[in-house]
Amino acid sequence: MIDKKEFLLESIIKAYIINLEPIGSSQLKQMYDLEYSSATIRGYFKKLGDEGYLVQEHISSGRVPSVVALRQYWSTRLNRKLKNVDLQSLQYFAKEIGLSVALKKEVASKLLKVVDFEQAYIVLRFDDFAVTIKYSSALYKFLQDFIGLDIEQIMSISRQVGAFKLYNELISRAYGDSYQTVNVKEYIKMALEYGLDDNMINGYFNGRIFDNLKEGIYFDTIVPKGYIGICDSVKIDGEDSKMLVMGDLSKNYNYFYERVAA
Repeated sequence: MIDKKEFLLESIIKAYIINLEPIGSSQLKQMYDLEYSSATIRGYFKKLGDEGYLVQEHISSGRVPSVVALRQYWSTRLNRKLKNVDLQSLQYFAKEIGLSVALKKEVASKLLKVVDFEQAYIVLRFDDFAVTIKYSSALYKFLQDFIGLDIEQIMSISRQVGAFKLYNELISRAYGDSYQTVNVKEYIKMALEYGLDDNMINGYFNGRIFDNLKEGIYFDTIVPKGYIGICDSVKIDGEDSKMLVMGDLSKNYNYFYERVAA
């Protein structure tokens, strides 16, 4: 059973996410019709502040949840179990809430054949397209072992072994029409404010941010402190896709996921 301190922390986090302003004891009591007195709530506010879960920006102001509190909240309270996503709703609510979203359709084309074209080019024939790269005998032999693998597996291997020319050709083909971003200005704002490095920014715009990215919640690596990244496998317009949602920890993610579910 949730104790009083945890209940009050969760209540102030919910209130903050809705209002995006410091919450005082009297305001919290009124919002949730709490049976505790304002003095009791203030006492718990102080304890939670001492423990690093609440922050008081000014002596006379209310409290706001800390980054630690918001991370903990979204780690346990995020309701994102959706299978189908409506693209129009996603585009609308991403802008309304202030989130950036990256979408990548899953590409499952298998490599059928590797052709040596007069020792000038190597042609990789997939199910529904072909990729041409400059010939080298070592690469030609190397690629024979890839026959039967899908393009995602080949990209992963080529990246791991440093075959970057092959990797770049494959990713250009695989991500060309299958990758899109929604509400990109929010990502740009985050990148500028926190000085994200060029590799991270380029990865967002060319789709490589999804390289080795598994389903789950990210508070580091792909986002700066105070932000969250959420990766899921979903269906968008009936097609298997990966969806990466990024934004400030204070955004109302449960509201977002409820609205974009098809």
